[in-house]
Amino acid sequence: MRTDTAWSTLPAREHLLAAAVGAPAPVPVLDVVIPVYNEEKDLETCVLRLHDHLARTFPYGFRITVADNASTDRTPQVAARLADLIPEVRSFRLEEKGRGRALRTVWSHSDSPVLAYMDVDLSTDLNALLPLVAPLISGHSDLAIGSRLARSSRVVRGSKREFISRAYNLILRSSLAARFSDAQCGFKAIRREVAQRLLPMVEDTGWFFDTEMLVLAERAGLRIHEVPVDWVDDPDSTVHIVRTATEDLKGVWRVGRALATGALPLDRLARPFGDDPRDRAVPGVPRGLARQLAGFCVVGALSTLVYLALYSLFRLGFGPQFANAAALLVSAVANTAANRRLTFGVRGRGGAVRHQAQGLVVFAIGLALTSGSLAALGTASGSASHGTELAVLIAANLAATVLRFLLFRAWVFPDRRTDHQDARSDRRTDHQDARSDRRTDHQDARTGAAHELRDARSDRRTDHLDARSDRRTDHQDARTGAAHELRDAR
Repeated sequence: MRTDTAWSTLPAREHLLAAAVGAPAPVPVLDVVIPVYNEEKDLETCVLRLHDHLARTFPYGFRITVADNASTDRTPQVAARLADLIPEVRSFRLEEKGRGRALRTVWSHSDSPVLAYMDVDLSTDLNALLPLVAPLISGHSDLAIGSRLARSSRVVRGSKREFISRAYNLILRSSLAARFSDAQCGFKAIRREVAQRLLPMVEDTGWFFDTEMLVLAERAGLRIHEVPVDWVDDPDSTVHIVRTATEDLKGVWRVGRALATGALPLDRLARPFGDDPRDRAVPGVPRGLARQLAGFCVVGALSTLVYLALYSLFRLGFGPQFANAAALLVSAVANTAANRRLTFGVRGRGGAVRHQAQGLVVFAIGLALTSGSLAALGTASGSASHGTELAVLIAANLAATVLRFLLFRAWVFPDRRTDHQDARSDRRTDHQDARSDRRTDHQDARTGAAHELRDARSDRRTDHLDARSDRRTDHQDARTGAAHELRDAR
């Protein structure tokens, strides 16, 4: 997995503004990429139809980019000719195959704030394009996908492809816990600042590229918007279904393993706290406490079951103290790892060893409580039954669980976002003050320039009036002199 992106959180989403009427042409808001391989027959029809649709219906500036990935027919020549004829069209040539490689390359070099792609066969109705990118332009969502599996979608395709598509999405839901409905529809869009952070983490360069991108985005908490689409299957599609399905299954295994081991720094994709209304603090309730309690209870219940099962197993061959210590040690390591990832949302391998060491300290406290309870039981009753031992251990573990949660929250996994947010708030305030100062200076400069211009125009007007008055006086004097001379002559 590629993880060489510099660490920083994503900025807050903002609405993208259209250019003012009569203003010079800015960077196009939307860049639609059409990845092609040996599509000389369909490329021109696709580009002309897409350009006509965008020119008639899209209210923002746009660009169409043909991403040719190692075609061996006349596709590069057709793309170059279209780029020469139409100002909004450009062509991009890659010497290696792979739809994912083409999309990553073009999106990484694009300056448009919204990036999209669609298949060259235009199987998806173009009327869904504006609804697809509108949530990204408005700042509501981070990614958007067309869905052929939504209830209101209208799809025309064979039973074989229908079965494969639904089976594939079922695999994604069951293995990777994906909640989006259609991973394979060739009709997707993403905001550029998200693509800059997300694409370096996506390893696949083929057909699994966009599935991997969606899974990572969803796991990172980014917002994915789904648009029901009308879709007609292309009977001449060159996609090799069996080979593609095999590669996709390999990709599912690879991504699932990376997510399970925490090998991906998904925290780089986090939005600033407060960007989502659900992040707003409730007075009197510590931030994230309810979610952390729920996660801790689930993890605690499962680890307790594991602990009791291990204790019963170890108790067959060892004494109660050794069985308790061994069962508690194994379950404590698993409990710390699960709480680290699921309850407190700590991802990646950074600090994992330190967290486990701190978890062992918490384990020692729990061991003291449970061992002390067993010792007290042995002193009080001599030889207690196995059921009585389990009851005492459950009671002791409940007390240890409360203490464990408090120590985890305050010591092992403290919430350091408050200081980070305060620092970000200070930086934001300084930035706003600087912008306000620049705006004031700019307004003062504009006011001064306006005053100077007005004074200059007033001076020019005064000089012009004085010159006209002087010319009028000279003309009158000349007329008077001429009249006197005429009168004297008479």
